[in-house]
Amino acid sequence: MKTSVSTHKLPGYGSTLRTAKRLTEQAVKLVNRSVPGRMPDVEVILTNERGMAELIVAADIALAGAADRRALKRAAQGAKRTAREVQATAIPRPDGSTLILIDANKHPTPADFAVTLVHELVHAMQFSRKGVLERIVRNTRDGLGIERQSRRQAREHERLVELDENEAHSREYLAEQLVPGARAA
Repeated sequence: MKTSVSTHKLPGYGSTLRTAKRLTEQAVKLVNRSVPGRMPDVEVILTNERGMAELIVAADIALAGAADRRALKRAAQGAKRTAREVQATAIPRPDGSTLILIDANKHPTPADFAVTLVHELVHAMQFSRKGVLERIVRNTRDGLGIERQSRRQAREHERLVELDENEAHSREYLAEQLVPGARAA
């Protein structure tokens, strides 16, 4: 389990990067002990909304495999929407590692960052569970118009995503151990 923290298109955030590295190191150990599963290699990237959209597109295309122009366009549109709506996202990679993208501008305090980081690390642990990666790849390929999935598979995916989100929200209390006073919103 290897972790790395870096920035993308975010100049002048040196102190934020140092804080993120310290919190990530502690959070990985904490989440690894308290959530069932195996912690994969994790790469955390602090970025802004535009940088997040770019990295989401690249990660989705890598996850889905070969893609044509239409799929690239769909990926870009979906990534821009996702980057606007979320504070962070965890994306599994084909090699089994996980990419965690965090919008630094939406996290004004270390406490906010800690809550989001714990939430996304729980998702990273979930990706290592049996059948989860295959389900996510199938849904990504369907979303990009590469390969359709059945309605039953789509409903099952949505149901399991909801369960995964509930589990991740239920573990956000762990952020309190990283930064005293961190509370899940």
